[in-house]
Amino acid sequence: MGLQYNSNEIAALLPHRFPFALVDRVTDGEAGAWATGIKCVSVGEQWFCGHFPQKHVLPGVLIIEAMAQVGGVALMSLPENRGKLALFRGVKNATFKQQVTPGDVLEMTCTITGQKGPLVMGEGKALVNGKTAAVAEMTFALVDGN
Repeated sequence: MGLQYNSNEIAALLPHRFPFALVDRVTDGEAGAWATGIKCVSVGEQWFCGHFPQKHVLPGVLIIEAMAQVGGVALMSLPENRGKLALFRGVKNATFKQQVTPGDVLEMTCTITGQKGPLVMGEGKALVNGKTAAVAEMTFALVDGN
């Protein structure tokens, strides 16, 4: 097993805080190359008040953000990236295959596919019960965190 972080350790790597800390645990990975993490979806999350009150569905943009945060953990696990921020630069080819609802455990993987200077490309995939819920290509910009 490679990278393993609990929520407190993730908070030491990423700037996201409640309600936008969307990764509960990183379960595997390789610093700078890829990471896998989980998000336990709960009915108590505030977005379900309006999306949708009669049929709770996790918003797709939050699934994409959660995949990006997993990619951020892979990037920030490299010692040379500590103190930097991985900002979203772009998303392409995002596809949603199934709904994610309270009680689901979202398993996300982000693989870093390339880097050109401060620009980093990655591919994300989110699964529920082994079935694809979403996929996306993402671009990050590594910037000074100060």
